[in-house]
Amino acid sequence: METDLILSAINELHQKANQALENKDVTAYTAMFGNDLSFTPFEKPTINKRDFTIDLKKYFSGIKEIQTSHYRIKSSVEGGIFTEKIARKSVILKPKLLVFTKKQTIQTEEIYHWKISKGEWKVIALEIVLEEKY
Repeated sequence: METDLILSAINELHQKANQALENKDVTAYTAMFGNDLSFTPFEKPTINKRDFTIDLKKYFSGIKEIQTSHYRIKSSVEGGIFTEKIARKSVILKPKLLVFTKKQTIQTEEIYHWKISKGEWKVIALEIVLEEKY
């Protein structure tokens, strides 16, 4: 498959995922991940899709609003696997007391491994290799 076609398909999936994050829609966000997902949070042990989904639901429940954007640092295709490293910036608003909010910015570098499964690109592995919070 031509690299431009792969990038086009993956870019569309990232746009849907970003929208799902901003909507705090766990089902729509996790749709991009294969059932055999291997997720490695920053400096934490690797977990499977089920545990990742449970953690994500808990995380979303404590957040008022998310704004996120990303850009691709590099990418490659080898043996049917599309690998990319992206930089993401997310601004999180968390409730504080009754009417106040706390703003937190999180910048990450993430490595995605994509593979075609049943005619669709799915993330089979995701690793957060850098995370800064301020």
